[in-house]
Formats: sequence, structure tokens, C-alpha cells
Amino acid sequence: MWFLALGLLGLALKYLEVGMVAGWSWWIVLSPFAMAVAWWAWADSSGYTKRRVIEREDRRKQDRIDRQKTNMGMKTGNGQRRK
Repeated sequence: MWFLALGLLGLALKYLEVGMVAGWSWWIVLSPFAMAVAWWAWADSSGYTKRRVIEREDRRKQDRIDRQKTNMGMKTGNGQRRK
């Protein structure tokens, strides 16, 4: 995501001819887009994206369980008890 934001910023600065970016080659300005494509290809092929989604879902599930146990006055997974 950072590569995409950097690419959009560089593209806007180059198009509007702002500062030193106006003198840069288009290859330099557009290179963050290529890096974003490479990152997404790697993240999808390595399973990184899927692992992050599973971790986030597991965290949400455990938080929900802990919240329900706390509301019932039971100990949560981290050993805390609400009074």
C-alpha cells in the first residue's frame, strides 16, 4: 500500500511539475507502481496475505470470547476477571 501511495504522490508531483520531481525521468516516477505489483504478487503467492487475514480473524474471535466471558463474570483467556 505504501508503494501505491508513493507512486500516486510522485505521479501528481511530476504531472503538476512541482519541485525537483519535475526533472525526474518517468521511469523513476512510475517505479513505485512496479514495486507495488511485485509486492502484491509475492504476498499472494507466499500466503502472507492469507496468514494476516487468519491472524486478524483469530484475534477478533478471541476478543469476542474474552468479552463474553468478562460479561458473565468468568476468567478470560488472559486470567483477568471482571467484578
